[in-house]
Amino acid sequence: MRAVIKDSIGVFHPQGFLDGASSASLLSIEDIEQTVKSNASMILVSLKKVIFFNRNGLDTFVKMFQKVRIANHITVGFCDYDKKKYNAIKKFYNDDVNFSLFKTQKIASLFSASFKEKNQNILLFSDDKSQRAALAIELHDNGHNPIVAQTQKEFLQKAEVKDAYDIIIEDTFLGQMGQQVATRVTGNAIIYTLSSFLDAEIGNTFNIAYHNNSLNVGFRLFIFDVYKVVSMNIHALNFFSKLASSAAEYNATLCFIGMSFDKTPILFKETLEDSGMMFFNQMDDILQNKELLDELGASSAVSGKNKRAINKVLVTELPNFIDATVTTIEMMTNSKAVKDAAKVNKIEITDQSDKIASSIGFYGDIDGMIMLVFPLGIAKKACELLIGESTEDKELILDTLAELVNIVGGKVKTLLADEHISVNITLPRTYQDMNGLLEVAEGKKGVQVDLSFDNDKFLFFLTR
Repeated sequence: MRAVIKDSIGVFHPQGFLDGASSASLLSIEDIEQTVKSNASMILVSLKKVIFFNRNGLDTFVKMFQKVRIANHITVGFCDYDKKKYNAIKKFYNDDVNFSLFKTQKIASLFSASFKEKNQNILLFSDDKSQRAALAIELHDNGHNPIVAQTQKEFLQKAEVKDAYDIIIEDTFLGQMGQQVATRVTGNAIIYTLSSFLDAEIGNTFNIAYHNNSLNVGFRLFIFDVYKVVSMNIHALNFFSKLASSAAEYNATLCFIGMSFDKTPILFKETLEDSGMMFFNQMDDILQNKELLDELGASSAVSGKNKRAINKVLVTELPNFIDATVTTIEMMTNSKAVKDAAKVNKIEITDQSDKIASSIGFYGDIDGMIMLVFPLGIAKKACELLIGESTEDKELILDTLAELVNIVGGKVKTLLADEHISVNITLPRTYQDMNGLLEVAEGKKGVQVDLSFDNDKFLFFLTR
């Protein structure tokens, strides 16, 4: 089967019925690889002319997707479907959707860097809050103007306004594109989702570099959602024991949620508890207990081995980090940045009142982290786009600030890629007060740049 390529998107068009046998005969891995060689940055299978499909039929494509995505780091998935087909796919794969879903090819093209029509006004909605943020960030990063509906009711009301938007997005999903073990953040807890049988393979599927950089950024609570884990063997036990022991060097906490010991020796639980791992029956036992959540996720000074000096490579790339930060905040606040001062030293926050902050790490060809200190007024203004309205809810502002800093991280990644420097980014960590940030930054030297946005003082700090 040959693909139609437009805007660097290669689309395959199967027809009729898709079950295991027919799908295998329609498309091969060689067909997809040939399309990638034709400079396609996205590979999609259109379901427009597909009358019927089952899980086996889609699995054939999904397995090929996985190979191509890992080899070429490109977006893969399905497009051109109605709500019934979309719901069927989500039901088939439940929480294991590691590919993308675009309702139309037009919508898919908005997420392609090669799409020429910029500044599109786009109304979007997803029931999944993290998906809403991911969609908005990607669209904003590609030069568009996303309007995020926070509820289905709001979305339907706004969608009725004729000619208000260039395009409307729903029933669209951005799949996990890099992290093999699914990862999300709630508050300042990172949640990893695991399933099936845990053995030595966990060492390959768990991104240890990502985890270590999340520790470096200041995350101190890591939750393993293991409701779907059947059992584990001694190799997995050793892996988690070592992980818990190394986390202790940062005063970090690792938790297992929903682990059944019907098929796993209870001795394993005792061994993990001795290593510092905590066990809870339900996710709400932590997430709905704000006092416990704050206690377990609180920042604390990191181990001395992690206090590395900033190096020449990072200083050389400083303009890219500043550019990514400044352009993002200027766009989100409609204000102009003014550079006040720059120095190489430990972070210094002269006035800590009415400030909130966030940090995000990067690793790969170079590694380090960015710390951003926002006056509350600038943070509220910058977050209005993603929230959809102004708010005084500080927790909502903090959550949204993390999404904003994700935009900064994405821009950094793109700017560095233009110079052939490959990095991955962590999830952002947020801080309600400056004490937590200063604990993470304790002993670290870096480059501090003081900026002003409409006379509000803003602090940028680049360190390792």
